[in-house]
Amino acid sequence: MYDVAVIGAGVVGAMTARELAKYHLRICILERENDVSMGASRANSGIVHAGFDAKPGSLKAKLNVQGAAMMEQVARELGVSYKNNGSLVIGYGDEDKQTLHELLKRGQANGVPKLTLLEGEELRRREPNLSSEVTCALYAPTAGIICPYTLTLAAVGNAMDNGAELKTNFEVHKIISHDGYYEIVSGTETVLAKVVINAAGAYADTVAAMAGEPFFTVKPRRGEYILLDKECGNTVSHTIFKTPTKMGKGILVSPTVDGNLLLGPTSVDMEDKENTQTTKDGLKKVLAEAENMVSGINVRQSIRSFCGLRAVGSTGDFIITSKRRGLIHAGGIESPGLSASPAIAAYIVGLLKEQGYELTVNPQFNPNRPAMHRFKEASRTEKNRMIRENPSYGKIVCRCESVTEGEILEAIRMNPKPGDLDGVKRRTRAQMGRCQGGFCTPYIMKLLAKELQLPYEQIAKSGGESWLLSGTTKEGN
Repeated sequence: MYDVAVIGAGVVGAMTARELAKYHLRICILERENDVSMGASRANSGIVHAGFDAKPGSLKAKLNVQGAAMMEQVARELGVSYKNNGSLVIGYGDEDKQTLHELLKRGQANGVPKLTLLEGEELRRREPNLSSEVTCALYAPTAGIICPYTLTLAAVGNAMDNGAELKTNFEVHKIISHDGYYEIVSGTETVLAKVVINAAGAYADTVAAMAGEPFFTVKPRRGEYILLDKECGNTVSHTIFKTPTKMGKGILVSPTVDGNLLLGPTSVDMEDKENTQTTKDGLKKVLAEAENMVSGINVRQSIRSFCGLRAVGSTGDFIITSKRRGLIHAGGIESPGLSASPAIAAYIVGLLKEQGYELTVNPQFNPNRPAMHRFKEASRTEKNRMIRENPSYGKIVCRCESVTEGEILEAIRMNPKPGDLDGVKRRTRAQMGRCQGGFCTPYIMKLLAKELQLPYEQIAKSGGESWLLSGTTKEGN
């Protein structure tokens, strides 16, 4: 019997499990995929929004501002890179300028600090590559950038290091309520827990219905992106938005925390909660709008395109509520869900306390998780020390990202452990460079096969039967 079962290992579930690990609780994280951060937390903009966009008084507004203020410390504790680069919402004339004035007032009502409107030389000084048609911008200095899946992995890992358990490939089929506890049934296993927290992303409404509470729906919203090589990473220094519409914040142009340039996303409502295919029209729109915002984007340096799905709730706000003791729903966590995630976790723990659960602080909780060794970022002295202590750090496996064998082995052995090539990719950036794994994949497969004690041909790209090899072509000597 667990004290708490968290359904969903996206950033909200991850942060919630970590927050709960601060108390004497037996915690289990249940994830339907073979790894954490496989839904919206894997494919989004990685922007820590300042909080000026949400309606004043909403949970989105309140938790966005709180979460953004918490993010730098959370990232530091978890060993995750975070940059406070600020954002600019750009306008093209008097009508947009009026909208920016309204956003400024909304942001001030939400408690966002240091917002200001920029025009003329001051705007060009901050971003020389803005399109010549841009006339004004709302500047939010508290906005930042972070890697969403790295943050999620680190939060789950920190929760596990503090005693939480993770069960992957656990797809919830049924939730049965008993007197004082819940029975969570998958196709192969049943988990018992006194408290259930539904953080199932796009499937939060499905999970709620299983529990007998179908009071909200979640619809997916497609967003397509284009990622450019690090040679383009300095095209802009801030995150650049256009004035928002009812469909969201629109196309952005932003540096990533790892030094690339990101363009996107599109915004298309749909029904299919699994369709993450990119489209010719979608990517064409991303390029056209991005080039209208920023001059000098070298689209020939594109190295990857991808699509993510945002979980849009039926209420227009975050749905974080409980209608029954011990069952808490966290649904409709679309943007700014990543920004708000540390505050959402604290809010959920607060709901448990309101329901009368006695949460005893665990004095042994360690909030800190060591950063992955980033060999290329180390000084020459530090690199020499690392190689002396462990010669595997002296062997570069991924040349594009300068990732060493030592970093890959460390990632394979840390919580939560990867089980495939994409899992290693998300943890180390090996295979994320210009060649997209063209040179390093075979050697990483060899390391995975040895560490996981699997035949070479059973190493998958992204779980399931996504094998790269079917067998040997000839017998070895």
